[in-house]
Amino acid sequence: MSSRPLHPTTLPRPGAVLELLKPITWFPPMWAFGCGVVSAGPGHMPNPWLVVAGVVLAGPLVCATSQAVNDWFDRHVDALNEPGRPIPSGRIPGYWGLEIALAWTLLSSLFATLLGPVGFLAAHAGLVLAWAYSAPPFRLKQNGWWGNAAVGACYEGLPWITGAAVVTGGAVPAPAVLVLALLYSIGAHGIMTLNDFKSIEGDRRMGIGSLPVRLGPDRAARVACLVMAAPQVVVCAMLWAGGRPVHAAAIAALLAAQGALMRWFLRDPRGRAVGYSGSGVTLYVLGMLVAAFALRQGLA
Repeated sequence: MSSRPLHPTTLPRPGAVLELLKPITWFPPMWAFGCGVVSAGPGHMPNPWLVVAGVVLAGPLVCATSQAVNDWFDRHVDALNEPGRPIPSGRIPGYWGLEIALAWTLLSSLFATLLGPVGFLAAHAGLVLAWAYSAPPFRLKQNGWWGNAAVGACYEGLPWITGAAVVTGGAVPAPAVLVLALLYSIGAHGIMTLNDFKSIEGDRRMGIGSLPVRLGPDRAARVACLVMAAPQVVVCAMLWAGGRPVHAAAIAALLAAQGALMRWFLRDPRGRAVGYSGSGVTLYVLGMLVAAFALRQGLA
């Protein structure tokens, strides 16, 4: 544990705060929100200001909140795995990490009132999961099965549902939209497993049961690939049955390309997890947009 004082007189620099909020992580929920907007179906003309507000809520607010919360409660783990991060390095001193997490939670809650009842509830579900993932007493990340499910819902399902709800004036999205949001949330569970390969040693020492720690790198890699691929197979079948064979074929082609990358990844999971995250996940999210456009045109 650090010996730095918890009540320092210095303020964190803006650059350190921005690093704590991790803008690079905002893309997945912002993309999912956009997919929700597209998937709402024909005849729904989105209010551009509401769409912008939803994108801001999904990324720079709710997702950024989750990053601040996670880094505060993971500060001792990060001191082992990534000591250069803002909190363990001391660039965000004292209780500032917690205070930023609380402030961003409040700001996100207030901002969510702009998006109607369904958007408001979805945003608050994401905030609750963000805290439950990292903070005691739940600390869902201690169990890779539950923790990855929570993050998958926050990154893909809830933003997708929120985007569709905003476009339809706050109505509950159509069943097909909800099914797609659920399927891509399940697949995101595997994406979160990929992220855990970089911190195996520190997680093991601190008692965090990520799937690479629980199952070992090889088995966890196979599970991650299966969990990513299976929902996409279901999406292909759903679109084919719904009269959208071109969209189904496009997602199948993206999945085939992922399969080739998965075989490469499985030969060295620990060494290639980061590389596969950058390539395979890109193909995965492109498939999300293809599926969203299929719903926009309507299913049979």
